[in-house]
Amino acid sequence: MDIIWDGVTKLDDYKEGILNARVRLADAAKSADWPAVFSILLEHPEFANSCRLAGQSLYTPLHQAAYAGAPVEITNRLVDLGAWRTIQNSCGERAIDIAERMGHYHLRESLSPVLQHHVPTGVLLKIQSSFHDVIRARIDRELPGHGLRLPELEPLLELERPQMWFPIPGMYGGFSYRLDATGVTARLIAESWCRVVDGSGQRHEITSQGSRLVAEGFV
Repeated sequence: MDIIWDGVTKLDDYKEGILNARVRLADAAKSADWPAVFSILLEHPEFANSCRLAGQSLYTPLHQAAYAGAPVEITNRLVDLGAWRTIQNSCGERAIDIAERMGHYHLRESLSPVLQHHVPTGVLLKIQSSFHDVIRARIDRELPGHGLRLPELEPLLELERPQMWFPIPGMYGGFSYRLDATGVTARLIAESWCRVVDGSGQRHEITSQGSRLVAEGFV
């Protein structure tokens, strides 16, 4: 199963039980109630990189731990549970940036990103921009007001298998995307489809030079 990019931000896209769990997690992380945080994450490991629904800061539990200056044991455990060190808040800060801004230098080693793959930052940002254009071309007309948080690509570099799934409510499908090459010639392969529509599939190859539709009509 692919790791999921959690891009849903609207409250009404979740069932009540899941919504309540996410609210409890966001509240526990903000108040540095780490036993409660870990209890919820053990039940819902898919929330390791989630932020408060309809919130503005986009703080994940790891961002909150960095802000609070939590013990190293806490941040290490969050990382072990799947928290990404490279995911950004709404200001573009990673957890390590927050910790250093707050003077929590004891977290520097724990929060320093450990990358399994290398893509130059400028190359990755150009690929990400083109990927977002591909996503918008598919969903903005069909899902106005979706409020989705589009995927950041840097967390892919933390994964041994650099692939994620971006589910899109209302589409009954979404985007599966993976790094197919790294370095300056990095290439992202993105496949999208709607499960209730035969032939809805599209496959794009995306590089720093832009995107190219290479296949369609599957699924």
